[in-house]
Amino acid sequence: MMAALTRPSEELEVLELESTGTDLPAKVILYNDDWHTFEEVIVQLMKATGCSRERAEALTWEVHTRGKAAVYEGSLAECLRVSGVLEEIALHTEIEC
Repeated sequence: MMAALTRPSEELEVLELESTGTDLPAKVILYNDDWHTFEEVIVQLMKATGCSRERAEALTWEVHTRGKAAVYEGSLAECLRVSGVLEEIALHTEIEC
């Protein structure tokens, strides 16, 4: 059987079309609100990102004082996971690509 020959540029185009885009860099933005306690946000940040308590406290303070903060950076797939965990307790998040 004879194998079909393809030009490298054709292979590249096919690979690009098959990409889901979930490996693109992104970040999770967490917004301040008036109904969650500092402790609730700290615990949820540790659960969502695996960061230390000290890091979660610093991020929570930044969200409180600035109104929002980038709390996680990584692949789009991981940002979707982190955002989902934060939203389990109705925290307001946004993903920026």
